[in-house]
Amino acid sequence: MIEFLQQLINGFSQGSIYALIALGYTMVFGVLRFINFAHGDVYMLGAFVGFYLGPRALRMFGNGASYPGAALVLLLAMAICALIGIVIEKLCYRPLRERPKLTVLITAIGVSLFLENAGQFVFGADPKSFPEIITDRALEIPAAFGKLSALTITIGQIIVVVVTLALLFALRHIVLHTKLGTAMRALSFNPVAASLMGINNDVVISFTFGLGSALAGAAGILTSIQQPSIDPLMGVNAGLKAFVAAVLGGIGNLPGAALGGVLIGVIEALVVGYVSPTYRDAIVFGVLILILLFKPTGLLGASEREKV
Repeated sequence: MIEFLQQLINGFSQGSIYALIALGYTMVFGVLRFINFAHGDVYMLGAFVGFYLGPRALRMFGNGASYPGAALVLLLAMAICALIGIVIEKLCYRPLRERPKLTVLITAIGVSLFLENAGQFVFGADPKSFPEIITDRALEIPAAFGKLSALTITIGQIIVVVVTLALLFALRHIVLHTKLGTAMRALSFNPVAASLMGINNDVVISFTFGLGSALAGAAGILTSIQQPSIDPLMGVNAGLKAFVAAVLGGIGNLPGAALGGVLIGVIEALVVGYVSPTYRDAIVFGVLILILLFKPTGLLGASEREKV
């Protein structure tokens, strides 16, 4: 039982990262009805923003790791990735908005490949050691908790879960209680009617890309806190698993994306703990096949009727 609980803790922490990335996929799909396959590479760029700006930000609060410095790094990564997402949408996707969806999908794959190869050219193909922006260590659980004291919970895992929950609540507030959030929901429901009601669709779509990219940037920093080795191809696998999470929860459904991310993280941890790390990716993508076969709308997704 202790080992099972340990795998659940590890899986929930990793699943929180997938949830943040999956939210970007599902928001863009909800508004534009296409998959932005370059989203995983924005997550990679967030990690490299922290790599280059982390030491400079930490020097503002002293020479060592600190929570204020880590918070500043997180905010900078989110802001820069939001800007990158808006630029990608404006330069690559906006001119193709009236084109067939297949054209946009192929463009998204091209943007992804461009970012990966540009990352290897600019940053170098070799893995980099992420700077220590916080001191990650295991917490000691009091012996009064009995066998639970054998569990290993790190500060990094707690920060990942707490920051993810805070960002999820902030996203929920933006979508449900702000004018831009209302415009996003209106645009998702009917773009033509939203435009006729005075909504600037271009602004709303750019905001959606920026918001999703900011969450991906935060995921890049949170991942690097726990796994301080980054490289220009780190977004490929994480992006695909986050896409699986979005489909599992129900593509276009924000709570579904969060749920799917946590479930994928837990499934991955249980496979590593009880089966073999070799089969981790195979089983995760096997889940995608099963979902598409038996419940294509996902766990929380609703089926939509297409009018002829």
